[in-house]
Amino acid sequence: MAKSKAPRRTLDSYTVKHINKTIKAGDCVLMRPSDQSKPQYVARIERIEADARGGNVKVHVRWYYRPEESIGGRRQFHGSKEVFLSDHYDVQSADTIEGKCTVHSFKSYTKLDAVGNDDFFCRFEYNSSTGAFNPDRVAVYCKCEMPYNPDDLMVQCDGCSDWFHPACIEMIAEEAKGLDHFFCESCSSEGQKKLQNSHATFRHSETKVDTKRRRR
Repeated sequence: MAKSKAPRRTLDSYTVKHINKTIKAGDCVLMRPSDQSKPQYVARIERIEADARGGNVKVHVRWYYRPEESIGGRRQFHGSKEVFLSDHYDVQSADTIEGKCTVHSFKSYTKLDAVGNDDFFCRFEYNSSTGAFNPDRVAVYCKCEMPYNPDDLMVQCDGCSDWFHPACIEMIAEEAKGLDHFFCESCSSEGQKKLQNSHATFRHSETKVDTKRRRR
């Protein structure tokens, strides 16, 4: 006769001793990759469970994918700290947790005064089977009509309030940072080409996210 499975219980929280951090459902964590040459995995804890004695602690997680792990690969507009909340669920030993991290909303991330090593942001959910994103449309800006990458310097037109990459308007970054006002080609009278500031925002048009293009 087969032995019945030992009962397991759900924990409200658990202290990971080797990092001296307490985790709970809803926390985001960094987990040890199977290939040590790769960056740590990012996951959100859904549930924590242990055996009847409180040992053999397992975490039920929902994985975040980095852009290079997606079917479409990394695109120009993907930020260096961008991750996608996937539909990939898993169960891992709590011993594989190497630290806690914060996955911000896109809006919150763009307002950070400083970005730490453990700060990430997410603006898409990702279907790991089909490569589809939700939402599948995002705001675009500049002459290049690309979604916003928070790592890039942008300049705003005093006339139409659209935002532009310095390179797309034939400026170098140092020049862009030093100017006081800017009028884009459509808004400018002759000779006006100055910068207002280098903050970032969205334009209200949209473009389809192409998940089938290969990594650049």
